Amino acid sequence: MYYLVYSFFYLLSLIPWWIMYRISDGIYFLIYYVFGYRKEVVLNNLLIAFPEKTEQERIRIAKDFYHQFVDTFLETIKLISISEKELNKRFVCNYEVMNDLFDTGKNVQLHAGHFFNWEYWNLAYAANSLYPLIGVYIPLSNKVMDKIIFNMRNKFGTVLIAADKFRNQFHNHQSKRYALALGADQNPGNPKASYWLTFFGKMTPFVTGPERGAFSTNSAIIFSTFYPVKRGYYKSELKLITTEPNTLQKGEITKLYRDFLEEQIKFRPSNYLWSHRRWKFEFDETKYGNMVI
Repeated sequence: MYYLVYSFFYLLSLIPWWIMYRISDGIYFLIYYVFGYRKEVVLNNLLIAFPEKTEQERIRIAKDFYHQFVDTFLETIKLISISEKELNKRFVCNYEVMNDLFDTGKNVQLHAGHFFNWEYWNLAYAANSLYPLIGVYIPLSNKVMDKIIFNMRNKFGTVLIAADKFRNQFHNHQSKRYALALGADQNPGNPKASYWLTFFGKMTPFVTGPERGAFSTNSAIIFSTFYPVKRGYYKSELKLITTEPNTLQKGEITKLYRDFLEEQIKFRPSNYLWSHRRWKFEFDETKYGNMVI
């Protein structure tokens, strides 16, 4: 079954880019105007983030978001057959910010957000990093599709560790050089064990793992943003935060990341994954007050 499904998606990946984007436009029309996929969640998130904007401005952001959302998933199919040369033509980055650290002996933590297109990001960084790139992923319930996506994501060398096995498996890689890629804007599994701070003016829990990991390994911290410059072409920018995280105070890395994330979202509002409930937990002083930073 795997080879049959894989062959189907591989053939799909050979469709010319311009045809794929016409298909994307059709799917966009269906999920936005016909099915309204998570539209209430998207518009509510935008209302929280941008209360100063008019309703029409937020609807415009939502429509642009859905276009990029659909493009991302169809571009993911294209990545099944993409060559490294083609990828590097379509995704550019100042990789030297990370690679210049390699000879210092420092490992790296890359803190990114759910910007578009994160699948491009993974392949391009793996192909151009001097460090082996380690990524954390959530396995799909469908075993065939999980294998197809897994193989696509590690085609240029990304070391993938399942989220539920990370704690037990990551130590196998700590004795070697690595760059650990983290989507630090994930909703925490346990808000009681999270850092709480304002995000777009609303109290929001942030996972503590990235900061705790930085302290324990003393890895260099680099923030990464990425965004489309036109359809199918992306730019990424790396910003070195510190090479000595142990010199920072508790919560400082998380606050800096929060500021970075807000800045990037405000600059390109439609480039963020608004369909997930970033504000799903309500702050309760009696429960979470000791974790406010």
